Amino acid sequence: MTVSHWIDGAQVACDGATQPILDPSTGQQVGEVALADAGVVDLAVRRAAEAQRAWGAASLAKRMEVMYAFRQLLVENTDALARVISREHGKTVPDAAGEIARGRESVEFACNIAAHLKGEYSSNVSSGVDVHSIRQPVGVVAGITPFNFPAMVPLWMHPVAIATGNAFVLKPSERDPSASNLVAELYQRAGLPDGVFQVVHGGKQAVDALLTHPQVAAVSFVGSTPIAQYVQQTAIAAGKRVQALGGANNHAVVMPDADMAFAASQIAAGAFGSAGERCMAVPVAVAVGGAGDALVAELAKEAAAIVVGPGDEAATTMGPVITAASRQRVLDFVEEAVTGGAEAVVDGRDLVVPGHEKGFFVGPTVLRGVATSMRAYCDEVFGPLLVVMEVDTLEDAIELINSGPYGNGTAIFTASGEAARVFTEDVQVGMIGVNVPIPVPVGYYSFGGWKSSLFGDHHAHGPEAVRFYTRAKAITSRWPHQAQRSVSASFDFPGHS
Repeated sequence: MTVSHWIDGAQVACDGATQPILDPSTGQQVGEVALADAGVVDLAVRRAAEAQRAWGAASLAKRMEVMYAFRQLLVENTDALARVISREHGKTVPDAAGEIARGRESVEFACNIAAHLKGEYSSNVSSGVDVHSIRQPVGVVAGITPFNFPAMVPLWMHPVAIATGNAFVLKPSERDPSASNLVAELYQRAGLPDGVFQVVHGGKQAVDALLTHPQVAAVSFVGSTPIAQYVQQTAIAAGKRVQALGGANNHAVVMPDADMAFAASQIAAGAFGSAGERCMAVPVAVAVGGAGDALVAELAKEAAAIVVGPGDEAATTMGPVITAASRQRVLDFVEEAVTGGAEAVVDGRDLVVPGHEKGFFVGPTVLRGVATSMRAYCDEVFGPLLVVMEVDTLEDAIELINSGPYGNGTAIFTASGEAARVFTEDVQVGMIGVNVPIPVPVGYYSFGGWKSSLFGDHHAHGPEAVRFYTRAKAITSRWPHQAQRSVSASFDFPGHS
């Protein structure tokens, strides 16, 4: 099976380089993906620009009709799409179905795009002069998305971009590319004109071609912080607007008054769900004021109950990580921490899944006594590793979070409204959960962090996405009566009389 580019409503023949697609549960190749060069990217962008001219002029009613149809097709094809994701990513089928459902929220937001594109109108701002505003599409938009959410993260981008009248060129991760082509087919079945949604697969060469192409007006990106910085700097230098979401190291604070069993179950789900390969995962728990022993005991129970295995098996609650290198990264972090004096309360390094010995599996791991200088704490792990830190006060916990470079998501578990309010006011993070471990906002709010977790002025999906994918126009108009047309214009700067 070869996954090719989707251009002008069809998969194009693959004549260039390819890369293997692996099943993380077995380590075996299940297909290959075409890798675009600058010429393929240029073709996709030019055809998108041609299609956008007609699509941008289409009525809001037509755009919403397509979005409603696309949403229904997503519902009807959730299982098929989830199984494609599970095979190439490794996450469980229910987890993959969950990411599709969360991505569908953005489609539902886009179904009501007419309400979000309503302008403003002011009558008689000066004698006989009215002012109104409108928002228009920017043109061709590129989306560069990560492996960990091959459906949801692109769905945070293209529905709003397309509903606002743009054409969209998606460059998904080459590790799990098939979901994007299936989404393209659903768009076509929903009635979206060919060329408005294009998919090009590839690596850095394809990314650079999109970042510098003169007909790409805006770039949306989700990935690591170093690449987010590179994307922003390169695209801005080429005159484009950019929203680039970077890395994270999210902390969950547990106060002494929290329900420890509840907090542990929520944090374990946040830490080990999707094998920890989420930008909103919870790799750090912060126990406050002597809560450490009780929290660690409960976390150990939760970790022991996790069933690790292939993502398509019903009993599995946690699948493998995406590559052998990802697995080794987690093992190295744990080994370094334990060698440095940390305690492995739960150690998943030696886990083997029978019948899948070559799969990229690593078991849930809980560390205690980790120093802030260790990579297990200060780096983005992106694996099933949870570090428990211990501090004396809530203020210490907030200082610990604020001292780090990231500001994506955080959470607090407490029975105290006062503690929750202090935490939400003082922590320097873009998304906060109160007794919620993964505070990803619903689709009609916007998603984005602070500090090194976001580069650019706009967050993703929701109202911020409408502003990012459109440009504003303000129109000042006068329709004078016959008797007024002989009045001379003033050479002074106009006032408001």
